[in-house]
Amino acid sequence: MKNTLGVVALAALLGCSGGQILGAGGGSGGSGGSGGSTGACLAGTFLSSLGKSRLLVGAKLEDAQANQASWDVRYQYISGGLFDGANPCASCAMACSAGGKSCANGAGGCPWWGCYQYDQVPPGAYVREFITAAKAKGSLPMFTYYQFLQGSGAAEGPMQVQKANDAVFAAKYLADFRVLLQQIGSEKAIVHVEPDLWGYAQRFNPNPHSIPAKVATANAIDCLGMEESFAGLGKCMVAMARKYAPGAKIGLHANAWATGNDVSLNKSASFDLKVEAEKVADYLKECGGADADFLAVEASDRDAGFYQVVRMQDRFWDATNVTRPHFAQAFTWAKALAERLGKPLVWWQLPVGNMALTNQPLKYRDNRVDYLLGHLNEVAAAHGAILAFGAGDADQTNPATDNGNLVAKAKAYFAGTGQGPCP
Repeated sequence: MKNTLGVVALAALLGCSGGQILGAGGGSGGSGGSGGSTGACLAGTFLSSLGKSRLLVGAKLEDAQANQASWDVRYQYISGGLFDGANPCASCAMACSAGGKSCANGAGGCPWWGCYQYDQVPPGAYVREFITAAKAKGSLPMFTYYQFLQGSGAAEGPMQVQKANDAVFAAKYLADFRVLLQQIGSEKAIVHVEPDLWGYAQRFNPNPHSIPAKVATANAIDCLGMEESFAGLGKCMVAMARKYAPGAKIGLHANAWATGNDVSLNKSASFDLKVEAEKVADYLKECGGADADFLAVEASDRDAGFYQVVRMQDRFWDATNVTRPHFAQAFTWAKALAERLGKPLVWWQLPVGNMALTNQPLKYRDNRVDYLLGHLNEVAAAHGAILAFGAGDADQTNPATDNGNLVAKAKAYFAGTGQGPCP
């Protein structure tokens, strides 16, 4: 669908004046502030610290697609589960198991990412080799750390959140996070911490200081003196990144549904997007978000076509920005979130589908690729710094199954001058 709104009309939707979209002509404020940065060029400062001057575009990619364009960012999950025993394995070949399965080569099924490799190589090659491969192509490596759910073995939601108060689990979890950070070391990288976890925590209790968590008890090496709460957990993880991976940028994840009202699906024009955004920002601030470098946000966990044909739900965003939910609404929420916390945004795991596909597994339709890469000025105006596309599940459209649409549009972007931050 074609965007029929002009600049002035879209600016009105986003709460700007004089035809100027979201913070146009922003100043030189930093990305390290803690709120109220309405005049700051949050993405500009963040990108400058990475040696970049335009918005970055990347994806979760197989090698074949990674080789087809000069991607700015390439991301990968760190997930699967934790090592057995109290400490990370010193060797994958000897006395190392995860989920009750040996990590020695040939045994099969070891779910610990630290041993996704030849067992004679020190643990962590999965990350080290990913960094090397990304750098060789001029891409910035990004890691989505998603170990809490599978590592805890708890059901997603309240039971998962409550596992933070399990000292045995918390010690293993933080030790595993340390291993990741140590593999990154002084390299430039993006570390995205636990999509959904902070949202479930906020829904469980709107005060993160009141959610018990073993922090200093579980990791006295790095977190001594920190609060034994969910707020302390996030602050500890940010502090660990500063200690072990000083070249990395770290950020927590902001869920549009964390308050109990899913902004990404809102259909009411009277809904106060700014208030909802500020609730999420304030929660994450208490969990270490104020000390981090960015916030990660997303558009949907699946292609809209999947929801349409499999779950009989309409999850498309209107590309004309007339009928909610639409893109202007998402940017309004995102802008308020970024400015409340004073952090730029990384748009993560954006659906890869396009409207020319057949709405079948691996080829579900969506309009986010075409809209976002066609309206990068709006992304920038809402303090966006990075767009990272990727399938939210194995049956969703991915860069290898979308008939080349994402690669083609990314190549066109890279061939041009790019989109500067804060237009």
